[in-house]
Amino acid sequence: MRPPRVALAVTLAAVVVAGLQTVPALAHAPTATPSGPPSVPPAAARSAAAVESKAPLAGKYVVIDPGHQLGNHNFPKKINKLVPAGGFKKPCNTTGTATNGGFAEATFNFRVAVLLKKRLEAAGATVRMTRTANSQKLWGPCVDTRGRAGNRHPADLKISIHGDGAYGAGPGFHVIAPTDRKKWTHDIFKPSRRLAKTVRASFVAAGLPKAGYIAGGDGLDFRGDLATLNLSDVPAVMVECGNMRNAKDARRMTTRKGRVKYAGALAKAVKGYLG
Repeated sequence: MRPPRVALAVTLAAVVVAGLQTVPALAHAPTATPSGPPSVPPAAARSAAAVESKAPLAGKYVVIDPGHQLGNHNFPKKINKLVPAGGFKKPCNTTGTATNGGFAEATFNFRVAVLLKKRLEAAGATVRMTRTANSQKLWGPCVDTRGRAGNRHPADLKISIHGDGAYGAGPGFHVIAPTDRKKWTHDIFKPSRRLAKTVRASFVAAGLPKAGYIAGGDGLDFRGDLATLNLSDVPAVMVECGNMRNAKDARRMTTRKGRVKYAGALAKAVKGYLG
């Protein structure tokens, strides 16, 4: 995912995943404009529902952001348009990376997100995804839309799912949390850091290695250049689940068994963070 380090255009066969969600998609078709957020029960209603239910996440509202979109490379003008990113501007989106065998990051992100959504909903949470399809015919949504997802009806947390593309580097995950930037992330810096540590602990418990190629090698990274984090008013992290350019990680990320492991670790982290 890391645009400052890797810029990779990926041309892939179409992979269309439809009918998996029940909320309106935020991803854009060639002539589409962003749709409004799906209806989310007000906080008071969610709290009341939690009292009525024994489900561990009843009354909780989680946003899942599957990074990129499979068709981004087909719409260069749209994804290169500059949008707000938290005191500066960045391109709307990027193509994402892929394995050496051509398995797209966008597809990995989406499939893990779908698995995670099912687990969280089974635990009683209300879940919103920033895109609800993975198609060569779609692009976006832009990073500013992703960044603000969950702000209007405040979510309890937001997780952005990605795969890294570090050429020549080893395997491993890392969790990115926002730096402390006044006006932008000062209010979410501490809870986001706690969420990042919870995700890291869950990944380690699942037997997933920490990325040694990220400074510190502790599985955590802090960045102030990501709109997805900068524009969030709720605790948010970006998870680079593995290095898609590493053969060992690629084998895991391209199998359903591997993606189930990632989704399970993320679900455990959400439950742990929300108590």
